Parts: sequence; structure tokens; C-alpha cells
Amino acid sequence: MPKSPIPAGDAKEDSAPEAIAPPAPRKPITPRKIAPATDGASWHVKASQPVNYEVRVCQDVFDPNRTDLLDAGGSGGNRTQRRFVVVDETVDSLYGPAIRQYFDHHGVTYEIMVIQAGDVHKEIDVVLRLVERLDAFGIDRRREPVIVVGGGVVMDIVGLAASLYRRGTPFVRVPTTLVGLIDAGVGVKTGVNFNGHKNQLGTYSAATLTLLDRGFLSTLSRRHISNGLAEILKVGLIKDEALFDLLERHGRLVLNENFQGRSPEGADAATAILEAAITGMLEELEPNLWEETLERSMDYGHTFSPAVEMLGLPSMLHGEAVCLDMALSTALACRRGLVNEDECGRVFAVMSDLELPTWSPLHTPEVLGSALHATVRRRDGQQRLPLPVGIGNTVFVNDVSDEELVAAIEFQREMATCSSTEVA
Repeated sequence: MPKSPIPAGDAKEDSAPEAIAPPAPRKPITPRKIAPATDGASWHVKASQPVNYEVRVCQDVFDPNRTDLLDAGGSGGNRTQRRFVVVDETVDSLYGPAIRQYFDHHGVTYEIMVIQAGDVHKEIDVVLRLVERLDAFGIDRRREPVIVVGGGVVMDIVGLAASLYRRGTPFVRVPTTLVGLIDAGVGVKTGVNFNGHKNQLGTYSAATLTLLDRGFLSTLSRRHISNGLAEILKVGLIKDEALFDLLERHGRLVLNENFQGRSPEGADAATAILEAAITGMLEELEPNLWEETLERSMDYGHTFSPAVEMLGLPSMLHGEAVCLDMALSTALACRRGLVNEDECGRVFAVMSDLELPTWSPLHTPEVLGSALHATVRRRDGQQRLPLPVGIGNTVFVNDVSDEELVAAIEFQREMATCSSTEVA
């Protein structure tokens, strides 16, 4: 027999409900006095936003047996079957059929937006057109991350659009270039060029997931492999002597093999170089994602190059401008005794061996002096110029004069005369 809800001894013969007492009367509200604003009154808000994102090696990302691109939007019943994908023209011509077959195989409703490749198209108008397409697609911002497949330019554009749309929409990156694989695809910067300046408009926005498939590098031109090797060389020169040594011994081989490991030696070297570059990059980025500390070793090669690259468009590639900057910075360091002549010679030799430029007619005192002054404005009034110390270390300086810069330019030209690849 079930127990009575009323304890024994408390049961009443009359089961009628008891009367509910009326609520106590509310106390009258005392009107708040209106007083003049207090001079100096302030409220301080302190909050933090944890950032978690993954960079994952993924071979054959568009193999129908892989579900990485689907799982990024949730799993099981929480996963939707809709995806908005952005690619550039080159990616669409090379991999468009494979991308479409992948989503068709999984029964995914998708839309693919194709944008023009190249830094000259890295403009805010492209971002706004992308946002319009996202709005028309009606994306579910929680479960339908935008997918971008391409190089650094298209990833920067999509990252900026995703960070702006509805104050932040998740996105997934699939880099297809070497620069994208080891640099643009692993950080949190987004941006477009504006008013003649490199990445003048941008945000910090982390992709939920980046899938690294070095198989895409098989279709890259030799010049674009060299372009990415410049960013790898940067990591070696300022923080990882062992990586520099790998490039010195095996850089030409991985360039010849497009990082595809066509020989046992090339396979081992490609894996070691890529892993060291990505690890080194993330070690530097993670403690300072939002760049609150302006002395950043990864700014090596990025003091003079933004201005030079913009002047060199469309013929100059990003990594080429970075290498020219690194060559000049190495010349500055050598003249200061931070790098000895043997080390300086090795640096220029590796640059040339990787088919990177070490001199350009754009390296004039006027162009580089103006570039340095522009960088000072971005770095809170100081140069914060990273210079190599030997190979594998760095120091920041704030006292490079116009006269020292002119002398370093001439020294750079002298070092480059024997083995450089000149960029117009």
C-alpha cells in the first residue's frame, strides 16, 4: 500500500484545502534622491575570454572516409548537414571537384563562394560581399562553421568576415599553401589591406580548427614553395638554430620535392622542418596572442616588409618581402657585431639556396626610412626592431638611426651581389 503524503497522526478527516494567508503588505518605496553626478565616479570591468583552438595534421582531408570537416560543427545529433565554403579561383580549379564530391557523398547541403586570389584583391569590399552571402545562406553560427580552403590571403579575408558577422562566427581553415600551412593558418590574425597599407583593417579571431594537409603543396609552383620557406627560415633565424641547420642541409631538397617526401631523406626532412616551424611559431604566439607585448620575435622580417610588399604588388610575394627584410635586419645585426661575418654569409647563402631574394631596387633609404617610421607608429612609439643574435636568438633595439640604416642598406647590397635573386 502506498504511503500517505500526510504523515500518520497529522491526517485530518476534512480534506478541504487550508486557506492561504494573504501576502503581507509591501513596504512603501522611498523615492531615490536625484543628486548631481559625482565627479570622478567610475566602474571597472575585468573579464577574460579563454581561447581554445586546434591545429591538426590531416592527410587527404577531402577523402570521403574522413569526417573532420563535418565533426567541426558538432557530432551526432548536434551536427548539421549544411556548410558554407569559401575558396579562391586556383583552389576551385584544382580541387573544386573533390570538394563538391566530398560534400555530396556525405549528403551535405553546401554553397561554395569563389573569390579572386592574390594580395591585390585583399580588400574590405570582398569581405562585405562574403558577409552578404553568409546572410543569404542563413548560416547557423553555432553549428555550421564557415570553411575556408586556400592560401593566406583568402584565410585572412574569411577570418575577418567571420569575426565581424554576428560578432563572431566559427570558421575552419584548410590551408593550401606553405605560407598558410606554417604561418597564416596557425595564428589568430585576420585582415585586409586598406588605404595603401598592409593589413590596415583586421581583428584577432581564432579559427575553431585548422587542418594541415601537406598534400596540397604538390600543386604549388616552385616560387610559392620558396615563398613559404621564407617564413620557416624566420623561425630558424630568431629562435631555433637546429631548424636553420635543417634548412641549410635539406632546404634545397624539400624545395625540389615540394615537401612531398619523394625520397626517404626528403620525407624525413619535410616532416622535421614543418613540425619545427609550426611548433616554434605557436610557442611564440600562444603567450601573446593579442599582442599586448609589442616586442615580438615573430616580427623579425616584418618591420620594413609591409611597405616594400605593397609597393611591389602584384609581382612581389609576401615571403619575398619578408626575406628582403630579414636580409636587411641581418646586415644591421652584422654591422653591430651581433652576427659575425661567417654567420651573416651563411644566412645569405641559405636565402639564395632557397631561391629567395636578398636585394631589391625598392630597398632605398627613402622607402625603408618611411617604412621604419610607419612601424614605430604601430609599435607604440618605439622601433622594437628584432635583430638576430648569432643564429637562433634575437634582441630588440630602438636606436637605429637614418645614417645606420643607409649603411646597412649598402652592406646588404654588397652581401647580395654574389648570390642574390633580385626582385623588381
